[in-house]
Amino acid sequence: MILEPSSTSFVSGFKALSDPARLQILDLLSSGSRCVCELEVEMSCASNLLAYHLGILKEAGLVRGTRQGRRTHYELLPDALEGMRGALERLQRATG
Repeated sequence: MILEPSSTSFVSGFKALSDPARLQILDLLSSGSRCVCELEVEMSCASNLLAYHLGILKEAGLVRGTRQGRRTHYELLPDALEGMRGALERLQRATG
């Protein structure tokens, strides 16, 4: 078996990465934690749409939101990305 059953937990992560807006959010967060207001400005995105995308990334376990006063700061969860990369590497080894 190329991918063990636990790898199916990465499906939501791969689905989350399939949207350009969510990839842009991850790219912005790759340089460090940001509050929602900063992401709104950087992405020129309506707050409700940004909240939707952040929710999907959060459900997929790719980002974490931390409340700081009245603002929520989001950051990447590198372990989730490492796990997804591991799944892709196993697939690559099996085809190579």
